[in-house]
Amino acid sequence: MREVVKAMKALSDETRLRILNLLLERECCVCEVMQALEISQTRASRNLSMLHDAGFLRMRKDGLWSLYSIDQEGMDDYFADLVEAVKKSLEGNELAVLDRKRLRKAERVGPGCVRKLAG
Repeated sequence: MREVVKAMKALSDETRLRILNLLLERECCVCEVMQALEISQTRASRNLSMLHDAGFLRMRKDGLWSLYSIDQEGMDDYFADLVEAVKKSLEGNELAVLDRKRLRKAERVGPGCVRKLAG
């Protein structure tokens, strides 16, 4: 029961739904999420961590970057159903479409991304 509650809590936030929307497109690092959603590094990291802890995401290291993606293989069937429900619910949503557009222009800029993006 705890896993289900944790999953539902993770999905009960607009920012986390928007992050899932991005990750349905492709794997992302924190700075790409920041750019696409126009949010701070702290907010992006905190929400990615919550989705990861709830069991929706996997994280892998690639040099300087921590890359997040939807954990298709490690996720229980009902988690996959929840992700699919999020995907369907965001189809045609203006903000979700805009976020994906911005993601196409987002760049991996490394550990100094907060400084570079602010300037």
